[in-house]
Amino acid sequence: MPVPKRKTSKSKRDKRRTHNKTEAPNPSACPQCGESKLPHHACPSCGTYKGRTVVEVED
Repeated sequence: MPVPKRKTSKSKRDKRRTHNKTEAPNPSACPQCGESKLPHHACPSCGTYKGRTVVEVED
C-alpha cells in the first residue's frame, strides 16, 4: 500500500483546497411581497410559493 514519503506542507494542502469553497446563497425577490427569499422555497414573509399560499404566516 503506497504511503506518502514526505509530509504535505500547509501551502500545498491549502492550494489543493482552493476550489472547495462554499458559495453564498443567491436570494431572489418574492413576486407577491417583494421580500428576498431563496429560490424554490416558500416566502418566509408572506408564505406563498408559485402564486399560492402554502404556509400560514402569523403577523
